[in-house]
Amino acid sequence: MSDIQVRPLPVRRIGYWMSEKKRRKLNLAYFADLCRRNNMELVKVDLNRPLVEQGPFDVFIHKLSDVMAKAGLGDQRSHEICTSIEEYLARHPSTLVLDPLPRVRCLLDRYTQYSLLDNGPMSGLGDVFTPSFVELKTKDVTENLKLLRMANVTFPFVCKPLVAHGSSSAHEMSIIFNEAGVQGVTPPCVAQTFVNHNALLYKIFVIGDQHFTIERPSIRNLYSGGQKTVFFHSGDVSGANASSSLNDVEQADVPASVRPQPMKLSRLVDVVRERLQLALCGIDVIVEHGTGRYAVIDINAFPGYDGVPDLFEVLLGYIVQQLDRRDDKMTVCSARDDKMAARGSLVVSSRAVERENAYNRQQTMSLETAVRHNSWLLHA
Repeated sequence: MSDIQVRPLPVRRIGYWMSEKKRRKLNLAYFADLCRRNNMELVKVDLNRPLVEQGPFDVFIHKLSDVMAKAGLGDQRSHEICTSIEEYLARHPSTLVLDPLPRVRCLLDRYTQYSLLDNGPMSGLGDVFTPSFVELKTKDVTENLKLLRMANVTFPFVCKPLVAHGSSSAHEMSIIFNEAGVQGVTPPCVAQTFVNHNALLYKIFVIGDQHFTIERPSIRNLYSGGQKTVFFHSGDVSGANASSSLNDVEQADVPASVRPQPMKLSRLVDVVRERLQLALCGIDVIVEHGTGRYAVIDINAFPGYDGVPDLFEVLLGYIVQQLDRRDDKMTVCSARDDKMAARGSLVVSSRAVERENAYNRQQTMSLETAVRHNSWLLHA
């Protein structure tokens, strides 16, 4: 009796690209080892070479938002890189992409991002909203004041660069407290009403159908008045180790904060994911002081995931789940195609038999006619 030969499962290949800074921050060496132990290979993609020379890939994970932003601003090399990647992925539709470039592109422009959330999806949640906002394209104070009033943006408001990625300046912001401060805006930018939230920010990190909520420090409660414009970097006020004068809060000035309810956050995440169709993203949420309403103030593609436990185990679990679903779907499609091909072959064979039978009937009829004719001649 011969031994049964078990064919080893093929190694699944995960191509990835992200900046060196993000690679170090995430500790991808651990992820690579985890992949190897699960019959997967983690492959760093070289953007200076065609992907077709480096593939095939079962999965492509990326943090290309900065490259995409530069492409949108006219950088030729960045444009070529993005075009090359999108063309490769279009020719390899079975590759799982986290996340598709067109979906990530929606987050690069803050006005577009806020508009996607503001136009309908939040309305069904009742107590979830996007603070009022408007795009400012000029330094004309009169024009800008008019736009602010029309969009119901009130003082104080946060002034953010229109482009959310591509340079450190994308995270340089200001808080404007009065009309005099409007003359200091730097267009193009988005002005968004500042919502008091007791200096607490909730970063929701999404990985597929799972999410993790991490509490972070944020900006203290502020009010309109004669203050001068305050400038800050968003990472300095809401990073994992944030320490800014804007975070300083005297306990007596802030009543007990309302913590977000897990069920409401889950519904919020479902709505955002359905709207944006992203598997890897970060959602910044604050709880409005005095009302308890939830405000979504920012969304990022493939965030840092600081503080998320077992990040790579969760990520790999999601990848395996999606690949298994893809393979099952491909198996079903293949079986269906085989069945249709077999049915088509059967139909062809049946038609061939019908044609042969018809031909035989015709030949028989011709022979019978000839016999009758000859018989008539003999009797004649």
